[in-house]
Amino acid sequence: MPNFQFEDQSFSPVAGFDEAGRGPWAGPVVAGAVILPRNAMPASLAAGLDDSKKIKKEKREELFANLRAIADIGIGIASPAEIDKFNILQATMLAMQRAVDGLTIAPKSALIDGNRAPNLPFAVKTIVKGDGQSLSIAAASIVAKVTRDRIMVDLSNKYPEYGWDRNAGYGTKEHHTALLKFGVTPEHRQTFTPIRNLLTISSN
Repeated sequence: MPNFQFEDQSFSPVAGFDEAGRGPWAGPVVAGAVILPRNAMPASLAAGLDDSKKIKKEKREELFANLRAIADIGIGIASPAEIDKFNILQATMLAMQRAVDGLTIAPKSALIDGNRAPNLPFAVKTIVKGDGQSLSIAAASIVAKVTRDRIMVDLSNKYPEYGWDRNAGYGTKEHHTALLKFGVTPEHRQTFTPIRNLLTISSN
């Protein structure tokens, strides 16, 4: 279990924020915002929380279901078109702002994974590698990752050639081979270098 230390409740309710999908070539970026219950957090759930990338898929799904039962959860999404329009950092900030709108409780403060924060109407603290230091951020990490993976599975049903149900839109060999054979879809991030290069080649 990580060494969780950033859970100052002096400005509660505290919402933890994290995102999934900044690096892939395709699909949206997804942000999760989570407000955990102050006095009703099961020890077993707290013990299972961690950076979502360190947790197996089946366990992430279990944690997500358990979080939905007790936590206030908001989810924000920025599309590939918005990523291309604003850049991935600004699209991530936009997704986090949208995640706030999904909360039913108004936060008084926020803990944000990383070193950049969106413009929010309450106190904000950024924490590098926060998903290993804050229960709220770790919970948001799970929410964002599970949500985005489900989106990519749905998109894979529409575009099965690219293997998004397996690679989540990341630049795997399978994904690259499919791009060369089938081309770029509307779900691809056209400003990302590998996709932009393919579009340049196809236009020449």
